Amino acid sequence: MTIISQNRVPDALPDFRNLGTQVRILLAINLAILMAALTCSDALRDLANTFTAFSTVAQPTMLAAMLCLAAINEPLHRQSYSNGVLIVLGSTALICAIGAWVFGDPTIKVSERIIRALLYGATSSGVLLNYFYLRNRALSPALAEARLQALQARIRPHFLFNSLNAVLSMIRSKPRVAERALEDLADLFRVVMADNNQLSSLKRELELASNYLAIEQLRLGERLQLEWHIEKAPLQAKIPPLVIQPLLENAVYHGIEPCETPGIISINAYRSRNEVHLDIRNPFSPDDGKHHAGNKMAMGNIRERLALFFDAEASLTTTVGSNYYQVHIVLPYRE
Repeated sequence: MTIISQNRVPDALPDFRNLGTQVRILLAINLAILMAALTCSDALRDLANTFTAFSTVAQPTMLAAMLCLAAINEPLHRQSYSNGVLIVLGSTALICAIGAWVFGDPTIKVSERIIRALLYGATSSGVLLNYFYLRNRALSPALAEARLQALQARIRPHFLFNSLNAVLSMIRSKPRVAERALEDLADLFRVVMADNNQLSSLKRELELASNYLAIEQLRLGERLQLEWHIEKAPLQAKIPPLVIQPLLENAVYHGIEPCETPGIISINAYRSRNEVHLDIRNPFSPDDGKHHAGNKMAMGNIRERLALFFDAEASLTTTVGSNYYQVHIVLPYRE
């Protein structure tokens, strides 16, 4: 298992195109508007009118600022963190000033409206950036890294021992097959033991999954049958590392091993609009409840990884049929 990195967590701007980021900004700004309305209202009955009056100026300005930041999201992330913060503060303040000039109270001088808007825009964006900075620190320290690496280390010891025994049994009779299996095993453990805190390509993860299943087929033989549906897979898409392989390991352990008859594992990957879909289906026997007990913990771990990488934009759902178990993952499409 990789030693937990003790390096300083790199500072990074939030992803302004991420749904979770946008929802948090909307909630924070509306909460600020509500607090301002409570402060300025003479009575509670005037709260709704005051909130509406403030929202008339703040909401269009806020949406314009969010659209602007989403549009320049990629160039922003190519800047250093300090330069990116300055750009966000400056662009937000400028948009707020324009909004105050267009939508502001005409009874107040234009210059005063603009100065107030500049201060409000810079202050509110600064507070939000500090919130996302602290949130990034909370999600990225050694504890979160340890959770990721704990999932990476989930390859079960019995898989390693059984694989080595399968290779040993064919070293003399099928030396080339044994050599290839050892190469696949080395590739698999090289990735598992790496510091996998960056996104990987779908192509690389499918190759890793294929290597893993090739090793399992050595010991399971015809009991393990595969159906690959990856003709429409966006191979350049970025996904969290080691998400597919643990799901396939679950499929083998919980779906194939308990069955005396051959079973099929189906792997389906495709793109729909701006989303990447991953489907894994394996046989399921409802009578073997003890063997399926570990699924809930595995799904919880993978959901946590998806949330760490993609926040609210990723999801994992499971379906239990009469004779199958299916996992469906939806990720935002990123190249």
